[in-house]
Amino acid sequence: MHVAIPLYPRFTALDAVGPYTVLAFAPGWTVTFVAAERGPVADDKGTLLLNATASYAELPRPDVIVVPGGSGTLDVLSDEALVGWIRQAHEHTQWTTSVCSGSLLLGAAGLLEGREATTHWAILDFLTRFGAEPVSERVVTAGKIVTAAGVSAGIDMALTLLAQAADPVTAQSVQLAIEYDPRPPFACGSPGTAPEGLAERALGLIT
Repeated sequence: MHVAIPLYPRFTALDAVGPYTVLAFAPGWTVTFVAAERGPVADDKGTLLLNATASYAELPRPDVIVVPGGSGTLDVLSDEALVGWIRQAHEHTQWTTSVCSGSLLLGAAGLLEGREATTHWAILDFLTRFGAEPVSERVVTAGKIVTAAGVSAGIDMALTLLAQAADPVTAQSVQLAIEYDPRPPFACGSPGTAPEGLAERALGLIT
């Protein structure tokens, strides 16, 4: 299985690296970072560079695509090089996936019409602009499209994908290999469990 993760200016690092780590550990899976052209792409903090080792044109038919989100997502919704690649690659993928606001790019490519999908809680309603049905879940599978909620949910999505695309034991083996056994120190990982006023403070960190 060949996985392509497209990079664009101001993507969120964990959106890309979380699924990359899960899927790169899977036996027989190869993961390639792609971009409009080969070379380094800066994340949304401007301090981390990931290297795209292939261009969109060089990898037109991956088996899986994982579209990350980030503060730069809205800026590239009209980037036909990226959105067009997603649309065309989807015609040949076995699985098309996204993390966080990356689902908006799936929507811009016309892939979410009439489908359930999720994204970061702060922009969940934005999905309706693309004809999608927003679902407040960590991972949502709709046919061959799998969307994940915000940032860290990309790890859950990749493990869910691996269980479906390979088998549950492979996914479980990878989960154990990377010791993914989350025990967050605070019960405030969603708006439903967060103390009053924390959502506004959290939004200030990402806008």
